[in-house]
Amino acid sequence: MANSEQSNCEPPRIPQPIRRDGAGGPDYGPRDVMRDRENPDMLVPPVTDSGLLPNLVMSFSDTHMQLNEGGWSREITVRDLPIAKTLAGVNMSLVPGGVRELHWHQQAEWAYMLLGSARITAVDQEGRNFIADIEAGDLWYFPPGIPHSIQALENGCEFLLVFDDGNFSDLNTLSISDWFAHTPKEVLSANFGVTEAAFAGIPNEQLYIFPDKVPGPIASQEVKSPYGTVPDRFNHKLLAQTPLKTPGGSVRIADSSNFPISKTVAAALVEIKPGAMRELHWHPNNDEWQYYLTGQGRMTVFAGNGVARTFNVRAGDVGYVPFAFGHYIQNTGDQTLWFLEMFKSDRFADISLNQWMALTPRELVEANLNATPELLDALRKEKWPVVKYDMLK
Repeated sequence: MANSEQSNCEPPRIPQPIRRDGAGGPDYGPRDVMRDRENPDMLVPPVTDSGLLPNLVMSFSDTHMQLNEGGWSREITVRDLPIAKTLAGVNMSLVPGGVRELHWHQQAEWAYMLLGSARITAVDQEGRNFIADIEAGDLWYFPPGIPHSIQALENGCEFLLVFDDGNFSDLNTLSISDWFAHTPKEVLSANFGVTEAAFAGIPNEQLYIFPDKVPGPIASQEVKSPYGTVPDRFNHKLLAQTPLKTPGGSVRIADSSNFPISKTVAAALVEIKPGAMRELHWHPNNDEWQYYLTGQGRMTVFAGNGVARTFNVRAGDVGYVPFAFGHYIQNTGDQTLWFLEMFKSDRFADISLNQWMALTPRELVEANLNATPELLDALRKEKWPVVKYDMLK
């Protein structure tokens, strides 16, 4: 980045890989200047960055768009972000009435509604059924093997799907149309007890996403099962939760403790206000898969043995932090940064660097860090997932 300040009236300067301490030099060769502007801390890493870490950020904007009549989808798997082995993500949109057809997966499906609303249906192995309307900020979770569907309501919808296997691809799911298309009609006839003519109009390939009319009220579609409804609901209203608030933002956690059906994915919705940061911490249970909803920030990941790397993030990006690596996320913009952090686990867990130090004998912390009384006196025994201090303004 250029070291001198720039007037608002001047044209934007071309950022150069030169740090304020003089390290680096100009780049006059072929380059993507807009990309460098988006990633200032990758072009000019902080002096504390050191060693090599693989790429830990991928944008949905850099992925393949699967376009269908009725909507679209795009995904980030180990194919796109090789480090992300525990979870994979799909960003999907449905037009009003659009249907993600009746299907099921070998993996669990966790979802967050981004925009609009949709109706979900499912039937479990006991023949108990489920139907619910999902609004922005709501979650759903379908265990592996549970058949389900998603249909957009009158305003259409967009949502994030997360699967508990980094190798997962949504284009390789088990779909009802695909199975029918690849089953002889005489077998279908024998299975359902109708003539082969009853299957004259079945699709000859997987529908995946297709258009349909907007469904009526739930009451008009409910089917009464002789076995009742599922005992644990497949949906959860995350935004209705009372958040844990701190001066820098807020956190809402959804895991099996308050969303019982969600056995393999735990999540936190994090709000970071301008000038605030997700504190220095790590997770003792699994890798962290992130999805950035709004704003922009930077994340530094510490891998031990003198290795640390900084990444810039913005809305639509996926970030990844390997198991137990220390990290923090700063809001570098003038708007609130919202993101989801997710784990292949039944419970959310994190360890605060600040809290750890506060609950360790003072003399031991002092000896390890040659810590000043100012630092030791400021340590907090209570965890603040998001921090902001007036003195840092």
